[in-house]
Amino acid sequence: MNRTYGYCRVSSKNQNLEKQLFVMKEAGVDERFLFTEKESGKSFSDRPQYQILKNALRSGDTLYVTSLDRFGRNYSQIVEEYSYMVNNGINIVILDMPMLSAKQDDDLMQRFTQNLVLQILSFVAETERLHIKERQKDGIMVAKSKGVKFGRKRIEKPSNWNEIISKWKNGEMTGVRAYTELGLKETTFYKLLREEKA
Repeated sequence: MNRTYGYCRVSSKNQNLEKQLFVMKEAGVDERFLFTEKESGKSFSDRPQYQILKNALRSGDTLYVTSLDRFGRNYSQIVEEYSYMVNNGINIVILDMPMLSAKQDDDLMQRFTQNLVLQILSFVAETERLHIKERQKDGIMVAKSKGVKFGRKRIEKPSNWNEIISKWKNGEMTGVRAYTELGLKETTFYKLLREEKA
């Protein structure tokens, strides 16, 4: 018996899946066969729900996605996953771009058009992603040239650091007491010690 599945994804934990879930419900996808996750589209292997879904899909099944970029943002990977689905007899329904939906009974011209449009769209998506990365890099370079510091703020040693460290080194107090009196976390205490030795 052929099944209909849905896949919804957002790129980060603080993004909301509600809109995609609503669209899936409107399309008639049973929530029992709906896979969701909050993971970056950068790598398919880092998406456990997608991998489970992929293993569950069988020839003749139908997969609904809200848009092409739910597959990912990398040009070659999107094409690879889309081709995998089609070559394994899986029907794909892309809700915001029906012309890219692929069904096993599509004729040769439809498949040619789908592949052509897919290649173009994926190329555009990848090009835009690279442009964004370039703009970010340029922005960071400009900020650095203006003296903006990146990364975590350097932890300053407490004013009683030398006194406490001297007692700790002489065996007059334990490490626990030392970092407690310094008002530091254990990890911070030992990190500062390592930096001092470097």
